[in-house]
Amino acid sequence: MSGTAREAISDAGNEIFLSVASAWEIAIKAGLGKLDIPRGPEWFISRHTELNDLSVLSIDLRHALGVHDLPDLHRDPFDRILVAQSRAEGMPILTADPEISRYPVETLW
Repeated sequence: MSGTAREAISDAGNEIFLSVASAWEIAIKAGLGKLDIPRGPEWFISRHTELNDLSVLSIDLRHALGVHDLPDLHRDPFDRILVAQSRAEGMPILTADPEISRYPVETLW
């Protein structure tokens, strides 16, 4: 993770969000055996959300419909909803995925 991303996360003036889309993807990957999560995703995500003072960003209708307007640069539906959320909420995305930076959103890594 870059120094810029670390600074953004550690700045007490910034509210940090975990998208429900990310929690959903983690749960799916854990269920498929692609992620080994101690005590399961429900405990892990709840615990780390609390420990790291993360706010949860739900997926609302604006976000879901915002996917329609995105150029077809990325096929992953989870990443596409994160981009739509970023655009709708005007917030950056913390990601190392270079494909997401092709969209008109601010990325940090």
